[in-house]
Amino acid sequence: MSLQLVMAQVILLTLGLIGVATVRPDDILDHGSKALVALAATFLVARLRPRFFLRLAPYFWGFTLLLLVLTLFIGEGAPGSEGVKRWLDFGGPFRFQPSELAKLGLVLQLASFFSRRGVQNKLISATGMIVLTTGLILLEPDLGTSVLTFGLGIVLMYAAGVRITNISGFVLALGLLSLPFLNKYLETHPYILERLFGHVNRAETAEVGLDQIGKAHRDLNFGGLWGQGPDGPRYPYFADNTDLIVASVGFSTGLLGVTMLFFAYWLVVSTALHVSQLATRVRPMTPDIHGATILATGAMFMVVGQAFVNLAVAAGLFPVTGVPLPLVSYGFSSMLTMSLALGVIHSAMREVRRQLPAGEESSDMVAVAAD
Repeated sequence: MSLQLVMAQVILLTLGLIGVATVRPDDILDHGSKALVALAATFLVARLRPRFFLRLAPYFWGFTLLLLVLTLFIGEGAPGSEGVKRWLDFGGPFRFQPSELAKLGLVLQLASFFSRRGVQNKLISATGMIVLTTGLILLEPDLGTSVLTFGLGIVLMYAAGVRITNISGFVLALGLLSLPFLNKYLETHPYILERLFGHVNRAETAEVGLDQIGKAHRDLNFGGLWGQGPDGPRYPYFADNTDLIVASVGFSTGLLGVTMLFFAYWLVVSTALHVSQLATRVRPMTPDIHGATILATGAMFMVVGQAFVNLAVAAGLFPVTGVPLPLVSYGFSSMLTMSLALGVIHSAMREVRRQLPAGEESSDMVAVAAD
C-alpha cells in the first residue's frame, strides 16, 4: 500500500472529525464510527487486484444504474426539496445516495472497456456509458453530481489514450444535441437559475448578512493562523457540516488545518500520477496494467475533482452545487465511496509495482523511501 495515500486519508478523516465536532458535537461518535468503517473498506479493497475490478465492472456498473432508476421512482430528497429524488432509504442505517456509487461504477466500467477493447473506433459505446450514467443523475435532478460524472468520463477517455481532438468533437456534438432539451430542463427545475443568479448577485446579499458563503468566509477569517478550537464561539449556518465544512475546519484549526487539507489532496494526485509513471516502465503493456492506470486516474479525479468543486463553491467562485467535500463532510455515502476509490488506487499501485522488472522495482522502493 502507498504510505502517502494512507497519510492523506487519515488527515482528511481527522479534519472531518474536527469539523463535525466544531459544528455538530452530538454527531461526532456517529461520524467517527463511519470514518473507521470507511478506512477499513479502503484496506480491504486495496488487497484486491485490478483484474478483479475490471471483471466485476459490467455487473457493478449495471447495479448502480439499477439503483439510479429505482431512485427516480421511490427515492427521497432533502426536507423542503419538492420533486427532488436523490436518496434511497430502506430504514435505519440503510440510507444512501446511489449517484455517489454510480461515479465509481462508471470508473470501473470505462477502465474495463478501454483495457479490453482499446480506444480505436470505440467512442460510441463509451459515449453511451457516460451519457446514460450522467442522464440518470441529471433526472433526479442533481446538476452538480451530473457535471462531475460527465467530467469524470472525459478524464477517463483521455487517460485511456483517446485523442483530445476526438474528445473535443464528442463534447461539442453532445452540447449541440442537448440544446433543444436545455430550456425545458431549466423550466422544470427553476432552482438552477435561481442559484446561478443568486451567485452572480451574491455581493448584495452578503452586505446584509444573508449570504451563507459570506458566513462561511467569516468563520475562515475568525480561524486565523492556528484556529479557535472546536469549542470556539461561532454562529451556525446552513451546511456547515456538509457542503461548507471547510469553513468549520478553518475556524477550528486555522490556516494550518486548511493547508493540511490541500496537502492531503495533493498526496492523492501525486500517488495516482506515480502509478501512471511506473506503468510506463512495464513491458509489455498488458491490459491489466493499462486498466490499472485508468482506474488510478479515474479514482483520483473522483476525489480531487469533487474537492475542487466543493472548495470553489466555498470560496464563492462557483454557484452552490450541494457537492460534499470528499472524506471530510458529514455523510456516509460520499465518505464510503471515496474510501473505496482510494482502495482502487492502492490496488493499482501494488499491481504496477508487482509487474516492474526487478531492478526497476527496487529503485522505485528507494525513491518512495526517500520521499
